[in-house]
Amino acid sequence: MSNLLSARNLTKSFPSNVLFEDVAVHLVAGDRVGLIGPNGAGKSTLMKVLVGLEEADGGELIRRKGSKLVYVAQDDRFASDATPLSAVTSELADDGEDRMDGDTRGSIVLSKLGFTDFTRSVSTLSGGWRKRLSLACALVHDPDVLMLDEPTNHLDLEGVLWLESFVKQSNITMMFVTHDRRFLENTANRIIELSKAFPGGTFEAEGNYTNFVRRKEEFLDAQAAAQSILANKVRRDTAWLRQGIQGRQTRNKTQVEDATFRRAELKATKDRNAAPTKTATIDFQATDRKTKKLLALHAVGMAMGGKQLFDSLDLVLTPGQRVGLLGPNGSGKTTLLRLMSGDLEPDTGTINRAAELRTVVFSQHRGTLVPEQTLHEALCPVGDMVEYAGRMIHVSGWAKRFLFEPDQLSTYVKNLSGGEQARVLIANLMLNPADVLLLDEPTNDLDIPSLEVLEQALLEFPGALVLVTHDRFMLERIATEYIGLDDHGGAKSFITYGQWNKYRKNPTASAAEPKHASSKKSKSAKAPKAKPEDGNRLRKLSYKEKREYDGMEKAILEAEKEAANLERAAADPSLSSNHVRSTSAYESLSTAQGRVKELYARWSELDAIENRS
Repeated sequence: MSNLLSARNLTKSFPSNVLFEDVAVHLVAGDRVGLIGPNGAGKSTLMKVLVGLEEADGGELIRRKGSKLVYVAQDDRFASDATPLSAVTSELADDGEDRMDGDTRGSIVLSKLGFTDFTRSVSTLSGGWRKRLSLACALVHDPDVLMLDEPTNHLDLEGVLWLESFVKQSNITMMFVTHDRRFLENTANRIIELSKAFPGGTFEAEGNYTNFVRRKEEFLDAQAAAQSILANKVRRDTAWLRQGIQGRQTRNKTQVEDATFRRAELKATKDRNAAPTKTATIDFQATDRKTKKLLALHAVGMAMGGKQLFDSLDLVLTPGQRVGLLGPNGSGKTTLLRLMSGDLEPDTGTINRAAELRTVVFSQHRGTLVPEQTLHEALCPVGDMVEYAGRMIHVSGWAKRFLFEPDQLSTYVKNLSGGEQARVLIANLMLNPADVLLLDEPTNDLDIPSLEVLEQALLEFPGALVLVTHDRFMLERIATEYIGLDDHGGAKSFITYGQWNKYRKNPTASAAEPKHASSKKSKSAKAPKAKPEDGNRLRKLSYKEKREYDGMEKAILEAEKEAANLERAAADPSLSSNHVRSTSAYESLSTAQGRVKELYARWSELDAIENRS
C-alpha cells in the first residue's frame, strides 16, 4: 500500500498550553483511522496540521506529491441563501473549473449522496442532510484523504448509520475524530489515541475499538509495572547517593548520570500513568423517595405544527428503570421529554406524577447556560461555596471535579469548548437531588473518558431515567428498555436496540413483543439442562495434549524468564529520550506478561482434564 502521509516529531503549542509534542503519524492508502483522545488534547489541531491548514511549531511532515487532502469541519456552515448545488459548485471556484463542468460534477456528487432536490434551501435541511452536504463539498475535490472532524456530532441515529455505511463503502483513505465508540468499532481499521498518557503522545493499534481497548489496557498495565520497577531502582539510587564522603569519592560518573536519567524517567512515567485518571467526577444525587410509581403516561398524544408526533403512548416510570428514547430528528423525542418534565401539556391523555416529584433535565440546547457569565458564576451564582450531598464545597474545588483549573474560573462561558460546556451543565444538575433524570443528548462533545464516567454514574443512579442519545454504545449499556418514535405518529416499545433497528428497517413487520409478555414467557420457560464443561469429563488428554501438559512447567518458567528480562529492559534509563523504543519495550513487556497468563490458563485447563479422566 502506498504511503500518503508521514509525520514525525510534530509539536504544537499555544502561549499557555502545550497541545502535543513529538507526535508521529502515518497514513497509507485504504486506511480508516479513528483519532481519539481527551478534550483539549489537540485532535482537531493535529488534523489541520496534517492537511496543511495550520503550521506545526516543529517536526517533519511529508505528503505524497500530488495527493489531495480535504478537511471537513465539525460545524456545517453554509451561506444563508445557499442550495445544495450552489454550495458544492462554490467549492470548485478556486480550482478554476468551467461553470458547466462544475454544475455537472456537483450534480453527480450530490446524486451519489442521495440528494434529489439540488435547489432546495440549505436552511431547511436536517442535521444529517447538512452533514451529507459537507461531505459532498469535500468529495467534489476528488480527495485522496478525507479528514472528518467529529462527523457524528449532533446527528440522529439515522444520520450516524448512513455515515457509517458511507465510510465503510468508500475507497477514500480517511481519518476521523470521533467519540462514538460504536462508530469506531464498525468503521476503523486502525485507532490512534492522542494523549499525554503515552510516550511520544500517541498510542495506536490495528483493528477495531474492542481490540484497541484491549491493547491499550495491556500497555498501561505494562507501563504501571515499569513505574514500580523504576521506583525501586530510584530508591536504591537515592540510598547510594546519600552515602558518606568516602562513597562520593569512589562514585562512578556514569552511575550518577544513570541515576539522574532514572529519576527523570520515573517522573515522566508517573505523569503518563496519572493522565488517564484525570476524568470528571460525576455522581447524580437521588432523593430518599420510596414511591414505586414515579411518573405515568396514559394514552398520551401530541402534535406540533400540524404534525402528529405520537398518539396513545403509555409509559410508567419506576425506580431503577432506564428508558432509551429512539427515533429520527423531528419525531418528537425532545417534546416527549418536555411533557414528562411538565414544560408542556399533552393534547390527549393524562400524565400522573408522584407527589412532589423531583425531575432534573439536561437539554441538548444548553439554554440554561448564560454565555456572558464567567465559569465561576455558571458553577456558583452566589458566593464562593456550593452545597452538594449535604456539605459545602468551595467553587474552585467543585470546578476541579469537572477538570477545570482555578485560573479558568474567570473565563466566559461562551469561550468554553462544547465539552467544557457539557461538563458545566452536568455539574449544575448534580447539585439537585432527583427522582427522575431526563437527558436530551448529554453525550454531545464529551470525550470517551467522560462518557465512561457518565455511563457509570447513570448505572448507579437509583431513580428512573429517560435518555435520548445517538451514542449506541451508551444506549446498549444503560437502557433497560426502549421506546421508538417512527416519525409518523406511532410509538412502540422494544426490549433491545436490535429489535428497534429491525423495526426501523422494516416497519411493516411485526414489532417486538410487549415487555410484559416477554417477562411472562421468560418466567414460564424451563431452563436448559447444564452441559458438561466442554466435554472435559468425558475424555482423556490426547497424545498431543499429553506432551503439551508434560512440557507446560518448563514453558511457563521460560516465559516468566523472558518477561523478567523485558521488565529490566523497560526500566533502561536511556529509553527516556526515545519514545519509539520505550513504546516498543512496553508493548513487548505487555505481550510477554500476557503469554505467561495464557500459559497458566492452558495449564489449568489441561490439568482439569488429566485429573478428571
